[in-house]
Amino acid sequence: MKKYDNYKDSGIEWIGEIPEHWISIPMRFLLRQKITDGPHETPQFIAEGIPFLSVDGIQNGELVFEGCRKISEEDHSRYKQKCVVEKQDILMGKAASVGKVAQVKVDFEFSIWSPLALLKPNHNKITSAYFEYFLKSTYAKDNANILSTFNTQQNISMTDIPRIYYIIPNSIEEQTAIAHYLDRKTAEIDELIADKKRLLELYNEEKTAIINQAVTKGINPNVPMKDTGIEWLGEIPEHWEVKRFKYYFELITEKLEEDLPKIGLENIESKSGKFIETDSDFAGQGIRFKPKDILFGKLRPYLAKVWLADFDGQAVGDFYVFRSNNTVHPAFAQYRILDSSFIEVTNNSTYGSKMPRVNWEFIADLPIAFPNAQEQKTIVHHIETECTHIDSKIQATKKLIDLLTEYRTALISEVVTGKIKVT
Repeated sequence: MKKYDNYKDSGIEWIGEIPEHWISIPMRFLLRQKITDGPHETPQFIAEGIPFLSVDGIQNGELVFEGCRKISEEDHSRYKQKCVVEKQDILMGKAASVGKVAQVKVDFEFSIWSPLALLKPNHNKITSAYFEYFLKSTYAKDNANILSTFNTQQNISMTDIPRIYYIIPNSIEEQTAIAHYLDRKTAEIDELIADKKRLLELYNEEKTAIINQAVTKGINPNVPMKDTGIEWLGEIPEHWEVKRFKYYFELITEKLEEDLPKIGLENIESKSGKFIETDSDFAGQGIRFKPKDILFGKLRPYLAKVWLADFDGQAVGDFYVFRSNNTVHPAFAQYRILDSSFIEVTNNSTYGSKMPRVNWEFIADLPIAFPNAQEQKTIVHHIETECTHIDSKIQATKKLIDLLTEYRTALISEVVTGKIKVT
């Protein structure tokens, strides 16, 4: 990597030396007007209208309007009196999202909510592209962290954002050249990351196919099949038995008096059945569950939140707790309930438009097919063996994505602080 001929002390401990012709300067001297933010009120959202962007609209350093809430023309006009978003402006998260940054590259009008700060670079001193890249550097993020407060969440104030120190070449031409270099290099890295993410999708699809095939058709390709005459079950191995769900599982409704861990829907990962640790505290009394019970999310069953319990606790909110009888292997049961056909048939039975739920009576009477206990055990072993191989590939791919992401951030940081010469 090329270096500049001469360096000087930046005067900033965490940045160190910078090229001799560069300067260190607080952000406030690089803005053409005072920082503003969106309304602190919650507007009336409507089906069609002006996009109303919050901090979740910044994804991977870009603005994403898909799924964005909408407000009326009247509200938008009122908010514009304080905060007018224009092309080449910079949006920065300031509450629980410090470090989320994106440049405005769209021509249509939209409003922003209060967790976003609106920064307007002075283009006589700094380009929007360079301004954005520096805010995405580790140095800017570290400086923002120093200036932030940490109570229930991280927050950087509107008065502290302009205190973030920038390192810039005085020349607009050099800033432009640096931004063009980073555009090219980050695009190459982003394409590599996208390729690896597509590979992850294929690995997960392969896992799903293995599991679904095993729990609905078995693992012997030569076994005789029979037609159940039940649309959602279709053909199954001839020796498998079809019974109603309630003959295999008991619905547990016992309320808990003990002080045991509470589990909510957010603790269960969709489709994978994995447990997620959170700091959430749930009010009220839950349903007692024991190890090997299955927690099934009855709210929006299409989310496929199905967990095989491995400790004692209580299920709060919208969970059913199923306890299998001695003819059902608990791990097989979880795989079977997670199968897309079971999720689809239960989801199609939901009631309530805003908070759709499936009721126990429907599930209880649902016909379902199981092999004997020994075959279930064999199938579980097959699934775990096959999926372990795939999981090792998934972990290696995720690690590579992390390394590429770290390299991307490091490259930006080194270039915008003059550690690497690109012009």
